[in-house]
Amino acid sequence: MSEYVLELKGITKKFPGVTALDQVEFKLKPGEIHALMGENGAGKSTFIKVITGVHAPDEGEMLLNGKRIDFSNPREAQAAGIAAIYQHVTNYPDLSVTENIFMGHEKIQKGTRRLLWKEMHIEAKKILEQLGSNIDPKMEMSALSVAQQQIVEIAKAISTEAKIIIMDEPTAALTARESEELYKITESLRDQGSSIIFISHRFEDMYRLASQVTVFRDSKYIGSWKVDEISNEDLIVAMVGRKITQVFPMKTTEIQEEVFRVEALGKIGYFADISFSVHKGEILGLTGLVGAGRTEVCQSLFGIEPFDTGKVFLKQSEITIQNPKDAMKLGIGYLPEDRQLQGLVLDWGIGKNITLPALTSLSKNGWLDEKKEAEVAKSLAEKVQVKANSIFDLARSLSGGNQQKVAVAKLLTANLDIIILDEPTKGVDVGAKSAIYDIINDLADQGYAIILVSSEMPEVLGMCDRIVVMKEGRMTRILDKEEATQEVILEAAMGGQISSVR
Repeated sequence: MSEYVLELKGITKKFPGVTALDQVEFKLKPGEIHALMGENGAGKSTFIKVITGVHAPDEGEMLLNGKRIDFSNPREAQAAGIAAIYQHVTNYPDLSVTENIFMGHEKIQKGTRRLLWKEMHIEAKKILEQLGSNIDPKMEMSALSVAQQQIVEIAKAISTEAKIIIMDEPTAALTARESEELYKITESLRDQGSSIIFISHRFEDMYRLASQVTVFRDSKYIGSWKVDEISNEDLIVAMVGRKITQVFPMKTTEIQEEVFRVEALGKIGYFADISFSVHKGEILGLTGLVGAGRTEVCQSLFGIEPFDTGKVFLKQSEITIQNPKDAMKLGIGYLPEDRQLQGLVLDWGIGKNITLPALTSLSKNGWLDEKKEAEVAKSLAEKVQVKANSIFDLARSLSGGNQQKVAVAKLLTANLDIIILDEPTKGVDVGAKSAIYDIINDLADQGYAIILVSSEMPEVLGMCDRIVVMKEGRMTRILDKEEATQEVILEAAMGGQISSVR
């Protein structure tokens, strides 16, 4: 009997012009939670696809319980007891929970081929209860929260009797409380004998769950360690290839005159009485627990969902914003939280995405100056250090961190004074985060007024000059950098009244 339930030896996978995996090694023990970490573009996604039968490796071998296996397709991997739960939940939103759980392996009556709905509903309910969930199996998936959808994905894996479960960034879109619930479910699966590969950028996930950690960098295997035997600093060096001595850059920008001010802003059912200002060269943080109304405020300021009450002032003059076109003309830019659905056109090239807001200025008599467009795109891609072969590569082909850099570069083509960044480092690794922080700091140095929305308190504390804290659609505190601590922010986010407005 093999010591390992899954073992990869010298796995290499190449695509035209790209080596996605280069002599990768990995060992998973029975009943183990094994963390896999690495920067965006390290090869983790291809690694998952090799294990689940989506891609066949070009070199190397994969062993399941000591026996070599070669999957031709995902169905064979599923039959062998392997399941994957992806960062972006892959469900059928218009179908029921039961239909999603049993999709591809439905219970069917022999002879008639009739679907056994009653049996599937009962089994789905049983699995969900096993996971500590009271989700109604007959509900539509679209009615569930992201955390509930993750639970359904785990239920789907259990329904296939998976013994190896791969979780790809499952906590990326979850609150701290939801993450804790997921941790308990993951530990329960381990205790029942499942082996789990837990892929995450978050160190707290690794420390909370895993006993072993493996690091990939630039498509290569770097090493494996016991979690309690490797320091944060050594882990970052393994992931990035260098020491990051200061994650948050030193900000020396002088904060100048007020550029933007909102007074008593409100939108019925979402937020009320929001008042703050932001100055030239300032990074103003906007934080609070998920559901506090931060994104809704930002979308109103950009004209996506216009506010109902209140006033907005640009350089001391009151302005009207009815749609994003108005906002852009006034010099307001917005980087949305979901870069893939709202920030980029994934099937367009990098260059086309970057220059999208500036087509008018790059055109003459209705004709686009493609040479000038390419020059602008190349210059901005280099400025934000996008890693790609050329500006003609599809946005879809980039890692999450590089997609985010393209989205930032896209803002820089427009003539802006105020930039709103909604969770700009969500789902990116420590190296990409550091690069994005440098970009944000440089923008402040150039005189942009920046509103930074983030649910990560270290990010807010490390980057912002002042911090607005929200709870349930209302402001509770405005804090100067000197008085802000994690404890003070958390207290304000969970309760309390507005103490100062400046």
